[in-house]
This record gives sequence, C-alpha cells and structure tokens, in this order.
Amino acid sequence: MTTRGKVLWTPPAERQAGSAIRAFMGQTFSDYAMLQKWSVSKPAEFWNAVWNFCEVIHSGEVRSVLSNSRMPGALWFEGAELNFAENLLRHNGARTAIVFESENESLRRTLSFDDLRDQVARCAEGLRRAGVQPGDRVCAFTPNVPEAVVAYLATASIGAIWSSCSPDFGPQGVIDRFGQIGPRVLFAADETRYSGNRHELDGRIEEIQSRIPTIDTVVVYPFARERPTLRPGQVAWADFLGEKSEPLRFERFPFAHPLAILYTSGTTGVPKCIVHSAGGTLLKHLEEHRLQVDLRPEDKFFYFSTCGWMMWNWLVSGLATGCTIVLYDGNPLHPDASRLFRMVDQDGISIFGTSPRFLSAVENAGLVPRDIFSLGSLRTMLSTGSPLHPRQFEWVYRAIKDDVMLSSISGGTDLIGCFVLGSPLHPVRSGEISCKALGMDVESLDEEGRPLVNEKGELACATPFPSMPIKFWNDPDGAKYKAAYFERFPGKWHHGDLIELFEDGASVIHGRSDATLNPGGVRIGTAEIYRALQGVPGVVEGIAVGRRAGADERIVLFVVLDKGLQLDSECERAIRSRIRAEVSPRHVPAEIHQIAEVPRTMSGKSVELAVARILRGEEVKNLSTLANPEALEQFRKFAR
Repeated sequence: MTTRGKVLWTPPAERQAGSAIRAFMGQTFSDYAMLQKWSVSKPAEFWNAVWNFCEVIHSGEVRSVLSNSRMPGALWFEGAELNFAENLLRHNGARTAIVFESENESLRRTLSFDDLRDQVARCAEGLRRAGVQPGDRVCAFTPNVPEAVVAYLATASIGAIWSSCSPDFGPQGVIDRFGQIGPRVLFAADETRYSGNRHELDGRIEEIQSRIPTIDTVVVYPFARERPTLRPGQVAWADFLGEKSEPLRFERFPFAHPLAILYTSGTTGVPKCIVHSAGGTLLKHLEEHRLQVDLRPEDKFFYFSTCGWMMWNWLVSGLATGCTIVLYDGNPLHPDASRLFRMVDQDGISIFGTSPRFLSAVENAGLVPRDIFSLGSLRTMLSTGSPLHPRQFEWVYRAIKDDVMLSSISGGTDLIGCFVLGSPLHPVRSGEISCKALGMDVESLDEEGRPLVNEKGELACATPFPSMPIKFWNDPDGAKYKAAYFERFPGKWHHGDLIELFEDGASVIHGRSDATLNPGGVRIGTAEIYRALQGVPGVVEGIAVGRRAGADERIVLFVVLDKGLQLDSECERAIRSRIRAEVSPRHVPAEIHQIAEVPRTMSGKSVELAVARILRGEEVKNLSTLANPEALEQFRKFAR
C-alpha cells in the first residue's frame, strides 16, 4: 500500500460554495462521495441532470437517456438531435474566444466570438462547395493554430468527421492514420516552428496528398506569412473561405453521430482508428469542464497540446462554457523556461494545463516562477500525460503558487476524457489524484477481476459512460473494439493502466500495464518504431520498452543486427535519424543496445512486457508462453 500523501492545499470555503459543482449538488447531496455514488448507481439520472444543468442545445424529444446499458452496446439520449459545433459556438460578441501564442511573441493573434463564428461559417461553406457530406472525413496536418479550430468546428457543423495530426509526425506516421479513413479534404499549414527553427511542410503535404488517393481538396494556410506557397492541386485558406459568409447554420444529428477519429498508439500494427460521437464527447467534456475543473465564462483556459493529442480536443471544447481558450504552438521551453509563465501574466490565464515532463524541465532549469511573475490570475493547474510525482506536487506549491488547485488528471484517447481527476471540493494531497470523475464507476481489479482497495490493480470501469467510442473504423463486426476493452473483464471496460484506489476515492496511477510507451506523457506504440527500423541498413529487428527516469519515461530500444555487425555510433545515428524522419521525434529512443535475439511468444509476438519487467529488476513469472525463454537472460545486464 502506498503511503498517503500530505495535504498541500485545501479549497477555501468560499471557493467551494461558489463552484458550479456545489450548485449542481443543490440540497440533495451533502458531499462529493454521495454525489459520485449516485452518479454511477443511477447513470441515466446523472447524465440527464448534466444535460439539463449544462443546457445542451438540441432538438427532438429524449425518449430514453440510457438503454441497452451493457458494455459495449449502451445507447444514450435516443430521440435527441444536436450539433457539436452549435453548442461550442453558442456565444457571440466582441469578447475574445481564442488567443494564439507561439515561441515568437510577435505572431500573437486573437479571434473574438464573432470572428470565430464568421470564419467557421465561411469554412463550412467552403466544405459544402467541395462536396463534403455528413459522414465524410476531413483531416488536418497542422500546428496548434486558430485555423485548426475553425476547420474542426466547420467540419462538425455540417456533420462530417474530423481527424488531425501534428507536424512532428513524419509522412508515414500521418499516412498510417489518415490513409485508413479515406479523407476527402486535407487542411494543412505551410510551415511550423520549433526551438527557433523554421520547418517547411510543403514536401510532406505533397507526399501525404499523393499517397492518399481519396484526398481531392488540399487547403493550405500560412503560419506566419500572408499567403502560403501552393503546389498543384492546393488552394489557399483565404480563397477557400471566400470573402463573404452565408448565415452560420448547423445540421443536427442523433447523439451518436460521429464527430472525430482519434488513434490508438499502434502497439500491434498500424494505429486503430477510434470513432467518437458528437453527443458523448460534448457531454463528457461539459461535465469535466463545468463540474470538475470549475471552468467559467470569464476564464482564460490554456492546455499545452499538439493537434495530435486528445487534450487538444478537450481544450477546444472549453468554448462551450464561453471561456477564452489559449493555444500555443512550438517548444514550451523556448526561448527559455519562463515562456509559458510569462503568458499567464500577459494573457491572464486562470486554468493552466501542462505535464510532469514540462514541470521537471522548469525545475531543472532552476526557474522559480513565483519570484519572477505575478501569476495573480492563476486559479487552477492541471497535469496529465504521465503520473505526477509527489516531489513535483510539492515543488509546484513551493515554486509556482501556494493557493492554486493542482489537479493531476488521468484518462485517455479511448474515452476522450478522464477516469480520475480533481474537483474544487477536494484537498490536494502530494502524489495523489483527488477523486473519481462523476459518472465513472472506476475500479481497481486483481487478475481474477475482484475489486481491490489500497492495492495496485487493473483500472476498469464497471458501468457505461457517454464518451465510450462508437466503434473502431474498419471494424465492421466490432471484434477489434470488444477485444481492446472488454475481453479481459467481460462487461467492464478494461483500460490498461495500473491504479491504486483509496477508500476515499483518491488514487495513484502507476503507469501502463500493457506495452504502450509513454515518454513525456505522449503514448507511443512500439509497432511504429519497428516499422521505421525496417529501413535501417544492417538492422534485422528490434524490441522497444519503457524505462522510468524520475517522473518521466524513456524509450529503450534493443536491436538485432546482421551477422557480424556491431552496434556503433554511426548505426545509432542512422536508427535515430530514421525513426525521427519516419514517425516523430518523440519516438526516438534514449538508449539503444544490441541483442542476439528478440524473445517471442509461441505465436511469434515479441514480449515487451517481459523485457520491461526485467529492466525493473522483476522476475517474469510465466515463461511457458515463450518460444525462446532463454532470450530473456540477455536483458538482465541492462537492469538498474
């Protein structure tokens, strides 16, 4: 059992009393524990209450809030029709909707709610002129800029399906994703900038365009110039939008109409395509933003993310609350570790989202933000991507601000939301996530599926929730979907995280229980690394695992080389260069070692989990499933 962390912050009585969650509780519930218990024992009543409290814009009569409540197969809000973009664009006026910041402060831009609505209307008309219909796929290869938000909402407004990747992916990583779903339109930026360096994207856009035959329209917007440089078959953003907009109109669809496709990490092959619903995404984000984060219309909401991570979708949904969202593109530590904290003061950021990796980098740089900046607007800090170390909790309160709500949150791309997070009613304990999310029946299960308390177990969810994926793309009978979440513990969602739940609902996440890597809080699949290795001369195959490094995780790659070859610096450079170019910089291993053979199961699968256990100094208990168990011995010398 993990020793409970010390209390670092307790929400003042006035903050609790003025929170939206306290208003939601009314006189019915005396505390959060009672509310959470009701939310999972009566899920239909709870989610209907959230629907009404958040005033979801819809038409039609809700015949049933929840039917066929088994997992998978639950049906939500039958009879209702809504539009995701309509709910995010319910606000108008000259108030700022989006602030864009980058490494270069001179590139700062803002959009008012009226500006945003106008651009979404014009972009939607451009999509209609391009022949895009409800259900068609629209993709973006884009940095985190306002145009991406406009294109996302325009896509949703007409009922098409959105998907995005960030420019740190190489062409093959993008094609592995977009190539599966057959997009008709590709949005892209002409360049991106990172650590002060300018990266032209023209060649990568052209390769993606040429290798995905379904793309018939490519829209390019400039990152810093007035107009982009176009290649054949491409249209400029300004021309696509046109000068005048038709009145903004929204087409409403059933609750389960698809909104966006996100991707699994690609551990066992090309990434699986997760299809999320408009209604489920909207309702889950409204609950988390309004009740758990206490997001308000007057807030300035920032989360550091790329457009290839679900936290970007989560951030954009903040518009439904009427707040201002703050986008940042580039290296958050450039030109120095103070960049984002300077934004807090300049932009009045009140909700600041980050990761343990960023906080470690700031601490290692010797920066004490509270000594340099006012940070008077900062009310809440959020952290996700990997577990937040107890020492980092304490550093935040010592070096950043002592009266801030620090919420470590954890969920996943699979549910486009959180299982566990914080609330303005909970104290913050060092190293702990404060509570289970409302409506999420989170359990810690042993190998036989029995619930555990105060012990590390498999994270599971025992009752359905609205943001479960509709399906996986190209999975007509649902077999891949069922295998991903429901085979391990039938009737319950199995997530693949190790969680320790305490009696009061707080928890500690101990990382992934599967082979997914997680450097810097970004989930990475080993299969993508293996595919890149195939192009490196002399490399036969490899196996990649994660090794803890403080609060972060680093990728350790073991390679088998052609007979007679030895791993040298030139070969290491070739491996790293290939992985960086073909997939992304985040996939580049921190360590590379040579081995004689890859350990495999009887069916020929490599066994990353077994290798990872050995690197942690643990024993592999079940060797009978391995075809060559003796191959594990070669890894023991690399254990620490």
